[in-house]
Amino acid sequence: MTTPANRGLCVVVAGGGTAGHIEPALALADAVRRIRPDARIVALGTERGLEKQIIPARGYQLEMIPPVPMPRKPNVDLLKLPLKVRSAIKQTREVLDRVGADVVVGFGGYVALPAYLAARGRTPIVVHDSNARVGLANKVGARYAARVAVAVPDTGLPNAEVIGIPLRASIVGLDRFRLRAQARQFFGLHPTAPTLLAFGGSQGAQSINNAVSACAGIFAQRGIGVLHAHGPKKSLAVQQVPGAPRYVPVPYLERMDLAYAAADAVLCRCGAMTVAEVSAVGLPAVYVPLPHGNGEQALNAQPSVDAGAALMIRDGDLTPERTAETVVPLLTDPLRLKKMSAAAQGTGHREAADVLARMVLEVVGK
Repeated sequence: MTTPANRGLCVVVAGGGTAGHIEPALALADAVRRIRPDARIVALGTERGLEKQIIPARGYQLEMIPPVPMPRKPNVDLLKLPLKVRSAIKQTREVLDRVGADVVVGFGGYVALPAYLAARGRTPIVVHDSNARVGLANKVGARYAARVAVAVPDTGLPNAEVIGIPLRASIVGLDRFRLRAQARQFFGLHPTAPTLLAFGGSQGAQSINNAVSACAGIFAQRGIGVLHAHGPKKSLAVQQVPGAPRYVPVPYLERMDLAYAAADAVLCRCGAMTVAEVSAVGLPAVYVPLPHGNGEQALNAQPSVDAGAALMIRDGDLTPERTAETVVPLLTDPLRLKKMSAAAQGTGHREAADVLARMVLEVVGK
């Protein structure tokens, strides 16, 4: 009978819930496999996250554990938390033992917390945080971690090493200009018109939808095409102008690599993963931070703004007028686009996945 001890190297990644946690975990998994093709990768997830769709589709084993969401305010859920945590730790520890985990790599969120607590004192831990403001799970995990990696400086985590955000090879190696014709044809966009990519995260953003779609006539008049991902639960009706570049609304972008290749500039939210990808592919950006939360999205985007790679508009200021007066001069100025594109690429960390993979393997020591 095969036992965990003789199955070879096993790396467990904990990064479920949102794409911002899942994608860095999978980028690391891919990088580990490139360096150590014999490695087994096991991902932890919960029934409530996007990992059910994303992780198996990418060819990795997914093990479900109970989520441990932290209540934002004192309430009855907070009183139940110790019992939920104990149960989650017990079930997660059983998974780690069964798969023969050699190291646990956490990326934050409610999947990472029970993974850190289950691994503490038993299995080496590596923590990666993508955000300018660190979440509670990674603050806890960093106390017990052998190595701590972060995307940006000054997060406050002890002994943190700044490496950037692990990105998919398809994004890091993207040649936007070589793929442009194919990408424009794929989405039905004008082959040569300056083109804006607009999106608001996987679920869309109503403020972005309203502001950008209201400018459809102006964009058509100025010869600008638009690819707009409005969200699967939202709708967008835009009247096409005969003879003008098309305004193409889509619910969701399965081929994000082609969306980036089709665009000359992007208007979007500024989650840490989005900023990292946009910077890596060299797209000039107009960032619109999410108005809720602790302000981390604005912090994520600020280095790109400071470097001259991006502009930033507060969500409350994103009127159709402000959108048009920002986007039209940008997309109709090729020299400005070129300068911003070069600045964007200078802010990224294109080797982050490989750097983190080597860090993990050094911790394992086999």
